[in-house]
Amino acid sequence: MKVLLIDDEKAMHLIMKRMLGKIAEVEIVGVFRETESAFSYLNLYEVDLVFLDISMPRENGMEFAERVRESGRQTKIVFITSHKEYAVFAFDVDAFDYIVKPVVQERLQKTVQKALAEKRSERLLQSIRKPDEEVATLLCLGGIDIKSANGVRVKWKSSKSAELMGYLLLHKGRLVSRSKIIEDLFGGMAQKNAETYLNTTVYQLRKVLEAYGLKENLHSESNHYAFSLSQVHVDFLSFEEGCRRLAIINESNIQQAIELEQQYTGHLFGERAFPWAWNEVERLTLMYNAFTQRLSIALMQVGEINTSIRLLLKLMTQNEIDEESFMLLMKAWALQDNKEAIVKNYAQFVEVLHREIGIKPSSEASDLYFQLLSGLNS
Repeated sequence: MKVLLIDDEKAMHLIMKRMLGKIAEVEIVGVFRETESAFSYLNLYEVDLVFLDISMPRENGMEFAERVRESGRQTKIVFITSHKEYAVFAFDVDAFDYIVKPVVQERLQKTVQKALAEKRSERLLQSIRKPDEEVATLLCLGGIDIKSANGVRVKWKSSKSAELMGYLLLHKGRLVSRSKIIEDLFGGMAQKNAETYLNTTVYQLRKVLEAYGLKENLHSESNHYAFSLSQVHVDFLSFEEGCRRLAIINESNIQQAIELEQQYTGHLFGERAFPWAWNEVERLTLMYNAFTQRLSIALMQVGEINTSIRLLLKLMTQNEIDEESFMLLMKAWALQDNKEAIVKNYAQFVEVLHREIGIKPSSEASDLYFQLLSGLNS
């Protein structure tokens, strides 16, 4: 097990090295006194466990852990600190454990053994299943659904079990504390009722997953839950990866881009407007818009004007004040010498902007309009 130490006190480095040196299967691969170098190391190398002090110069341990989680890393983080009062906040950033100084060998041994046991379980699970075997497809674009390899779709036990599934998927395999789940999914409910409701929801979700061979994907330990992405296909993660892969769209990959656009069957979770997902819904929507605009430009360049117009009209249906998409639409109509469409739709666009948000088109949009009309009149 590869371990990283981050503490601004050299004395703690010596203490931790001596104590960890007594535990089999542990390899200390890095020791840091500040977080920036440690973060750079995590970007380059695989690390299983990070022992992290909270009181650090410049960026404290909590801020560092939050940055690690935002980067998508699932590295286990153990806080080592003199401050007991930070324990609750530590688990909000999916801490694996929290040890109060002075550290004793028995307590440290327990934490490391728990991490080693979890790693062995993950390896065992991987050895049981074929690496390329997909048990099911998880559909979150336009709704939330599970589809088995033979096409059978899920019947949710409750709306909350579906919501918990979506919530865990958004955390991409990372452990999430019960307290954080209760805050986000059962906020406003009495604590005792929320605890009971969460227990019931977890049970219902396990029953649903069992029917698809995914029961073992739902992990629970130390008051934390996570859903493993092993042997499943998740549509929004696949779409996101496709957008990164097709950052530049040209004649060589335009068919792949068309197929990827078709995979976006609706906004994340569709009509299930989960408040905790709003930021991700907006992020993926903006990603889809930018990707579709790039695809539309590429289609115009290869002469597929009608397909480009269809996609841009689709974007305008979702957001009728999207000026960037409308400007691309005007260019596409100009390529077809369709002056009537430009004039008619520009007038409608001006009216919508005024009615909805009380503004006029930007000078860039109005200049483009008159420029295109001038070109068509000449």
